Amino acid sequence: MSQVAINQVLAQMRVLESAAKSGEVSSVGDATGGGSEFGKVLAESIGKASDTMTQAGDMRDAFQRGDEGVELPQVMVALQEASISFQAMTQVRNKLLSAYQDIMNMPV
Repeated sequence: MSQVAINQVLAQMRVLESAAKSGEVSSVGDATGGGSEFGKVLAESIGKASDTMTQAGDMRDAFQRGDEGVELPQVMVALQEASISFQAMTQVRNKLLSAYQDIMNMPV
């Protein structure tokens, strides 16, 4: 997930916070017009990370079987890419959880 997507989420949170402070209940739904877009981006990112891990596992299995055309460096690079994508998704999850906790701890 990119820095731009995280900034969009933070901007939406700020709009919701200001709407909540001013008591504008009806504008809260309008303020998050891109909320479903964030969900789509998040789902796509999780899907890509999952696909990367699946492909790396398939390459590893093919190398272990001794299939032609699968080289050790390719397998190692694929496994490292899968590891990095998993770590990135873990960091995104941690940031989202932290933002959620911050919102839940806001005084109303």
